[in-house]
Amino acid sequence: MKLYFSRNPNPRLAVAVARHLKAGVAFEFASPFAPGQAERFRPLNPNLSLPILAWPGGSLWETDAIACRLSRDMRSDFWRSGDDEPEMIRWLSWGKENFARACDMVHFERGTKQRYHLGPIDHQLVEEGLGLFHKMAAILQAALAGRQWLVGDRVSYADFRMATFLPFNDVGRLPLGDYPGLAGWYRRLEGIEAWRDPFNALDAPELPPVPGQGAEVTM
Repeated sequence: MKLYFSRNPNPRLAVAVARHLKAGVAFEFASPFAPGQAERFRPLNPNLSLPILAWPGGSLWETDAIACRLSRDMRSDFWRSGDDEPEMIRWLSWGKENFARACDMVHFERGTKQRYHLGPIDHQLVEEGLGLFHKMAAILQAALAGRQWLVGDRVSYADFRMATFLPFNDVGRLPLGDYPGLAGWYRRLEGIEAWRDPFNALDAPELPPVPGQGAEVTM
């Protein structure tokens, strides 16, 4: 199998999962929207988005589905099953619609739009995103009180998914440091090599720089 990826948030997440699981996949950096590439990738994913997991005669797209497939292939409980599965699904659903969405709102304005010259920062959207971030960070911190991870006593895909945008906080500048329990949880994630540096030894060109970037990660 081959995992097509880029350094953007969801493809980064998929690579981190594959490397954490030590899955037997090859990695290939890809740009489906680059000139001449669309027809190559459209049969694999009609959305032309990454990541894509491909094998002879088939493919799978969407990061959560790829994480599920790889975890099953590796017979790992990283994607929880059994009694823990409903709790994990709860965090995946809540995180994508709330915490990760807040992070994405801010990161898109301060990061993505600036990297790819998509227009000026919409400061009203940034403020809306920060407001949502504070509400959801407080809920998440309370849920993590007295525990190391979101589901059970070991890291799971729920933790990886919840933190999708936090590796990009050098440009997002979300006030994670306002929530010590949340910051501690993220430091534990940073202690996992596959999360901290998923692109180690891979051919993976850096993202375009953000003009004027100079702020440090807020922890």
